[in-house]
Parts: sequence; structure tokens; C-alpha cells
Amino acid sequence: MELNWTTFVLEILNFLVLVWLLKRFFYQPVQAMVVRRQEAIKAQLKRADEQHQQAEQLRQQYEHRLADWEAERELARRSLQQEIETERGRLLQALQQGLEAERKKARVLAEREQGERVREAEVEALAQGARFVARLLERVASPEVEAQLFTLLLGELEALPATQREALRALENGKPLEVVVASAYPLSAEQQQALQQQLQAQVSVNLQFRYRQSPKLLAGLRVTVGPWVMHANLHDELKTFAAVAYE
Repeated sequence: MELNWTTFVLEILNFLVLVWLLKRFFYQPVQAMVVRRQEAIKAQLKRADEQHQQAEQLRQQYEHRLADWEAERELARRSLQQEIETERGRLLQALQQGLEAERKKARVLAEREQGERVREAEVEALAQGARFVARLLERVASPEVEAQLFTLLLGELEALPATQREALRALENGKPLEVVVASAYPLSAEQQQALQQQLQAQVSVNLQFRYRQSPKLLAGLRVTVGPWVMHANLHDELKTFAAVAYE
């Protein structure tokens, strides 16, 4: 077989044209498409890697947040437990204080009731004593006892304090002061004169005496000058004793 150089050259030329055409219209677009595809894949891988990193960061943040929540929950639980214990202690203390106050109140009431019973017993004893003394004095009341009380009254008038003397003088309003003398037994003229002289000497004012008999005094006298009263008799002494008993 004889080699045809023309055909061989044409074939080479055809092959070179085909290679140029393939490279120009097929290889370069395919290569560009491959490059774009690779870049797209790289971009997707980069985004996937970024998303993975973001997911990892979110996971770590979530884990940290869970740890923080757990710590906060534990702290809140301890704080709540402490508040409960504090409130429990406060309530127990308030309850104890209330019970102690009630005990003190009950003790005070019991002591008060006991004191009232003792006081009632004392009052009853004093009342019985007053009644006994009244009956006794009624039996011993006599003109002789009144004479002794009269002497006692004169002694009290002689020792009359200056303030009372001034008060009696202040009662004078230009008229004689009326002096009412009540006695269980009639006073003798000598007794009346002695009483008038003693009282007149003490107050140094014009006095007008009026005498009356009052058997309820039992024995003794009661001298009244306006609002001022001086007594030395068994009846008033018994009243004073009874008043002290019921105070």
C-alpha cells in the first residue's frame, strides 16, 4: 500500500482543526463549567462548614445555657429553701412569742383573780371587823367617852394648822360665821363655853354657834363651819374605817 502524503497531511490538518474546534467550542466551556461547578461545590462546602461551625457554636451556647439554667435553678432552689426556712423560723418564733404572751396573760389573769379573791377576803374580814367594832363601840358609848372625845377635839383645835385657820378666816363675808356643833349627848354650858373660846381664839372672826343633839354619832362631836368639818366621834371614825376597808 502506497502512502499518500497529501491525504496524510489533510488528515493531520483535519485532526488539528478538530482539536481546535473541540478546544474552542467544547473543552473551554466544559472546563469553565467544571470550574464553576467546583467553585459552587467549594462555596457549598464553605457554607456547610460555616453552618457546621455555627451549629457547633449554637450547641456549645446551648450547653452553656443549660449549665447556666441548671446553676440558676439550683441557686433559686437554695434561695427558696432558705426563704422557707427563714419564714418557718419567723413563724415558729411568732408562735412561741404568742404562746408566751398567752401564758403571761393567763398567769396575770390568774394572779389578778387570786389577788381579787385575797382582796375580797381582806375586805370581808375588814367589814366583819368594822361591824364588830361598831357593835363594841355602841356598847361602850357613854357620856364619859364623849367627854374624853371632847377633850381630844379641844386639843386638835388648839393645834389647828395655820393653813386651816387661814381658810376659816377666808370664809367670813361680813356676817358671823355659823358654827354647827352636833353631839351624841347634850353638852354642858362649861363645855360649850370652852369650845367657843378655843375656836374663837384660833380663827379670830365673829362666830355664831348652834348646838344640836345627834344620837347617831354614838359618842363625841362634829363641828361644821361652812364646808369645813372637824369630827371626834365614834360614828365618823367607823365610817372612815369602813371606807379604808373598801378602798
